[in-house]
Amino acid sequence: MTDTKTPVPEKPGPLKVLRIFRSKDAPSLDEAGHMAYVDDDPVILAGAAKLGEAGIGDGAVLKCLFSGFGFSLHYVWFKPGYPLPLHSHDSDCLYYLISGDIKMGTEEMAAGDGFFLPAGTPYTYTVGYDGVELLEFRTQEDFDIRFKGKTEAYWEKMLEKLRAEQPKWKEAVPPVRAYRTA
Repeated sequence: MTDTKTPVPEKPGPLKVLRIFRSKDAPSLDEAGHMAYVDDDPVILAGAAKLGEAGIGDGAVLKCLFSGFGFSLHYVWFKPGYPLPLHSHDSDCLYYLISGDIKMGTEEMAAGDGFFLPAGTPYTYTVGYDGVELLEFRTQEDFDIRFKGKTEAYWEKMLEKLRAEQPKWKEAVPPVRAYRTA
């Protein structure tokens, strides 16, 4: 006789389980593939390309520390004077400064400070003399970035700032390390 019992479906495992992440194992944000560049304006594309060719990537370290369960956590180190273009993302984000400082509009922020931005809010800030390290807590694993500089003059100013600040980057260390050794 053949067993004709209907197999009992296995219970799915828990959706949320303990996950440990380590900074030393974190991929770069580009390697992780969570941030999509979605600009199609030719002026923005040309301006961003000029910054890339001039070496803007040398002024930042971006790591994906954690991604899962609809959340993501990123580590960012912008070196001194990094020219952060005006941009927005399609996810809410909570930013926490680990070390260094920034100026956003009239607000000056330092280690222990932070800010929240709803999805779609354009922003930029000026990175301080020592640079800034921060954590980005996002309400999505995947998100976009949209640059807002609509004129060639805007991108030329960004390029000038990049060239002026770039010489500082070769010897730069994250501010938290600078404070620990001081």
